[in-house]
Amino acid sequence: MKHETVEKRPGLLGVLIALVISVGGLVEIVPLYFSSQITTPAPGVKPYTALQFEGRDVYIREGCYNCHSQMIRPLRAETERYGHYSLAGESVYDHPFQWGSKRTGPDLARVGGRYSDEWHRVHLSNPRDVVPESNMPTYAWLADRQVDAHLTPDKLRLMRKLGVPYTDDDIAQASAAVAGKSEMEALIAYLQGLGLASKEWH
Repeated sequence: MKHETVEKRPGLLGVLIALVISVGGLVEIVPLYFSSQITTPAPGVKPYTALQFEGRDVYIREGCYNCHSQMIRPLRAETERYGHYSLAGESVYDHPFQWGSKRTGPDLARVGGRYSDEWHRVHLSNPRDVVPESNMPTYAWLADRQVDAHLTPDKLRLMRKLGVPYTDDDIAQASAAVAGKSEMEALIAYLQGLGLASKEWH
């Protein structure tokens, strides 16, 4: 088929472009579904607890991913600052994953256990109290908002449908696990769990 023929027929050109993109997408994406590195949890990676899961929802709702990535690239400057580079197996239970691409603030993939709960509480209440040059907004009001414990079991059931191995007991105990907890406590629990599994394999 001559190039000129394709260029003069927009409909044909559109069909051929769609075909090329479809084939290219299939070649790139389909093999990933059969790769154990992508579909198998990295050592030590477990589903979020009910409180951590609620904290993750707060993290997403507040748009934290707009300034903080959770993907350490295999570059020396990044691994020296943040730790071992991120593995796909660390995110198998994340729907959606929080890799991100913009870093106004530091990467959070390995932040778990790096600071105390109290440090996180102060930081979320007023970031400038611990990082004077920070331009992060304050989230003090999260301490006054309670997690909706009635919704938590339904959220875990949905995650189970997506392949996260929550048990019936996990779901049955979810409401009790988050009852009376503030959104700030939940967010801190989520942050404190990030990257802990990586300590087992590096």
